[in-house]
Amino acid sequence: MNATTATHRILVLGAGYTGMLAAIRVARNTRRMDTDVTLVNPSARFTERLRMHQIAAGQELRNHSIPALLEGSRVDFHQAAAIAIDTAARTVALDDGATLTYDTLIYALGSTTDTSVVPGADQHAWTLNDPRLAHRFSEKLTEIAAVAGTVTVCGAGLTGIEAATEIAESHPELTVTLISSGEPGAMMGDKARAHMNRALDRLGIVRKVGVKVTKVLPDAVRLDSGETVASDLTLWTTGVKVSPLAAQAGIATDAQGLIVTDATLRSVSHPEIHAIGDAAAVRMAWGQVHGTCQTGLPTAAYTADALARLLRGKRIKPFRIGYFHQPLSLGRKDAVVQFTNADDTPKRWYLKGLTARIYKESVSSTPPMAFKQSKYMKATVQLSQGGRATRATA
Repeated sequence: MNATTATHRILVLGAGYTGMLAAIRVARNTRRMDTDVTLVNPSARFTERLRMHQIAAGQELRNHSIPALLEGSRVDFHQAAAIAIDTAARTVALDDGATLTYDTLIYALGSTTDTSVVPGADQHAWTLNDPRLAHRFSEKLTEIAAVAGTVTVCGAGLTGIEAATEIAESHPELTVTLISSGEPGAMMGDKARAHMNRALDRLGIVRKVGVKVTKVLPDAVRLDSGETVASDLTLWTTGVKVSPLAAQAGIATDAQGLIVTDATLRSVSHPEIHAIGDAAAVRMAWGQVHGTCQTGLPTAAYTADALARLLRGKRIKPFRIGYFHQPLSLGRKDAVVQFTNADDTPKRWYLKGLTARIYKESVSSTPPMAFKQSKYMKATVQLSQGGRATRATA
């Protein structure tokens, strides 16, 4: 990429964790260059995906305004949704009728929960994709709790476990059932998982393990075992999907719709496009990186730094990342943190109880602080590069 005398237009699609950090950081990195950075997002509110289960349980969280977070950053904010990308013209069409031109595109359109696979899930199950929906879910939850009703959480990944424990703690009069095809907390070591299970027992959460949901009904879920579980409210937390925008534009994607990237997180078919976070298919020597805030923020920081170097005509090193931990809240009073190897397999070390809760809270509160710091300095967001395990791509 060669620097020119014309203004270099950098367009960032998506203002989640990765898009926000990438936009602010690249604006700072190129502040002495002739660049224009624009961030596009449908909502003017920054969504803290790490805290959506808290909203669903009825907690009021701080409202982070995207324009306020961007203040003083040199980033222009355009509130709209991207509806089409023309890679030949290097333009993005928006749903407000505007068309924006780019020289470099940072694609940060993250993932959402997929309710299309199981019949009835899209009609009768709730998700944590949107804070407004999560808030309405919390209102319904209060109504159901008043009559000691039933709530079913489908999926026992980190999101499902956090949601189930948050709901059970906030509304002990409810019967909360957690349904999972695999063992809850399977990514953890035995001791950390034992602490998690004690917390689930303490909160009275019923577990249905080793079964799959075959249909979601208005007042129940049907399992492949033939059992029907009564459910006044069903929360769907399993399965993800990404925006079809990249594939529709002819950008090279994998079977899941993730942009296929090279070792520097640039599209293999369109090198002027950088993909970060959940939108990118990123591979290390040990396998493909799965979408989490833990890996997403480093992809954003790396891309912001790499792009600035490219504009200066400098070489960049390949992206490297290794997992470090799996923090899991178990309501507001408890948590467990499993420390991991670079490939996300568990180490012996873990935290539990109050220490883990403080640790988890610090992790959840870091991104907004990182955005503010990135306007003035390079905030540290990467915990591990994975050592020798990540020095070669697969």
